Amino acid sequence: MAAGGRKWLVNEGPRWLFMFLWIFLNFFLFGWFCDFFENAPDFVYLRKYIGVGLCLARGAAVPINLNCTLILLPVCRNLISVLRGSGVGVWRWMRRLLDKNLTFHKILAWSILFWSAIHTGAHFWNYHRVVTVWEEQPGMTCIPVKSNPVQAPGNDPIIIMWATVAGFTGFIILIAFFLMITSSIEVIRRSYFEVFWYTHHLFIVFFAAFLAHGFGELIIGQNNTDFHDPVLCSRLNRVVPVNASYSFCEFVTIINDPINETRCDINKATFSHAGAQSWKWVVGPLALYFLERIVRVWRSRAPVTINRVVQHPSKVLEIQMSKEGFYADVGQYVFIKAPEIALLEWHPFTLSSSPEEDYFSVHVRIVGDWTENLARRCGMNVTGKPEDEPPPVTSPPIVYVDGPFGTASEDVFKHRVAMCVGAGIGVTPFASVLKSIWYQSLDVNSLLTVQKVYFYWLCSDISAFEWFADLMRSLETQMIDSGRGDFVTFRVYLTRPGANTDTTGNIVAWELLEDGSPIFQMQDAAVLHYGRPHWIKIFESVSNNHQGEDIGVFFCGPKALSSRLHIFCNQFTNIATGTRFFYNKENF
Repeated sequence: MAAGGRKWLVNEGPRWLFMFLWIFLNFFLFGWFCDFFENAPDFVYLRKYIGVGLCLARGAAVPINLNCTLILLPVCRNLISVLRGSGVGVWRWMRRLLDKNLTFHKILAWSILFWSAIHTGAHFWNYHRVVTVWEEQPGMTCIPVKSNPVQAPGNDPIIIMWATVAGFTGFIILIAFFLMITSSIEVIRRSYFEVFWYTHHLFIVFFAAFLAHGFGELIIGQNNTDFHDPVLCSRLNRVVPVNASYSFCEFVTIINDPINETRCDINKATFSHAGAQSWKWVVGPLALYFLERIVRVWRSRAPVTINRVVQHPSKVLEIQMSKEGFYADVGQYVFIKAPEIALLEWHPFTLSSSPEEDYFSVHVRIVGDWTENLARRCGMNVTGKPEDEPPPVTSPPIVYVDGPFGTASEDVFKHRVAMCVGAGIGVTPFASVLKSIWYQSLDVNSLLTVQKVYFYWLCSDISAFEWFADLMRSLETQMIDSGRGDFVTFRVYLTRPGANTDTTGNIVAWELLEDGSPIFQMQDAAVLHYGRPHWIKIFESVSNNHQGEDIGVFFCGPKALSSRLHIFCNQFTNIATGTRFFYNKENF
């Protein structure tokens, strides 16, 4: 394999191998079961008047079952955390696959939509055929009446669909799934989180209808082909392929020969429903997900104490909390519910505290109704206008916390060299990382795997750095005092409007806030830059300084920048020198 291909495999190989196997399994199952229903002697009579619709409907049903089995597993957050945790021997590539759990969840949803379109379209045709066959063959004298799920003439296909269990539950499944998938589009999910949250709970309706759907008894097959085999009879009598294009009566005439062959008497054929299959696929994952929800409810009921609330510039709220028995590793995240604001809503937040601290904290960026109401309840003036000053807070809001759950940032300490990139409020997981480094550097007995950390923070507002500046200064001072001044390299970029996208300049050692206090007083005079990072130069420098190393690149921020960093990780992986960049992105 060429060097370029091997470079690509470092970050993309496991993911695309997994996707290839999953796609292959989908189409293999579709082909296998389509072929079965197209050729099995059990469905010869049904197939003669439904045609290809039977193959398409039943073939597409199996990938739907498969993906409905899988779709709940990526959202079993406790299961994912256990699998990727340090206590379980999970390989690096597998942990990185687990970090893509929500991406795979979305892919599964679109896959279900794709196969459902085929399944539904085929069944529309099937319902049409089982009704209109009565008009083509009055009295159904040519083929056994019991092979048709519609037992009388004069029906309307639409009414028949609604009147059957399969048709009625199918419509419920489609409506529920349509509402879930449309409300999950990113622009709706971010702008109207409540809509996304509540409509997504239609999964209960979806799976309830899904479990009942298979009991619709639409597919009727012959159950005594060992005695009356229509395939064998067609060969014995006229040596005609069973799937040849004959009308119903022509086909039955070919098969029916009770005088010469008793077993070929069509009246000897008996029929029964194929039986429900879907529930067998999903009952296990549903039980696992039900257990997951029980664990969440049980764990989240423990009381949470809000110790401190700090209002930071740029509409950022820090909440420090404590909870008995709570322990989190670096960079993990939690879900928070505030019943006073929304009784049922849980919102994810990355922990900005480190495991060594006696509290855990989150930094909340005020965007949207829920975060604004939480800030006001904590006594924060969201708008800054005197008339919007909230009343004095006599007691903190009651909150519930579920978690913590694992993320990619946990793996920072598994690399000797790490590049941490945070954009805006995306710095919070790395605040946890840097704090943990600071605490471990104070412990003479601590053995850190990571030997070098490059930290890059991109933000458009200088005042947003204030809450993080003390940590950066303290960590740098501690490292210098311990003789490890080059352990962490800080780079902060002010991406103000009009700045060139690939250049930096106006390098300063510190700058004043409006009240005259310095935001940065770092020993490294190149810590603060105006403009955006020149990523090509940065990756070249890191690659040259750490040849032969596996370098972990960790990012939390917008999708556009994530895509660029991902590309650079592949581009600067050097097979010849053994330098590999492993890309990791926060997903929650």
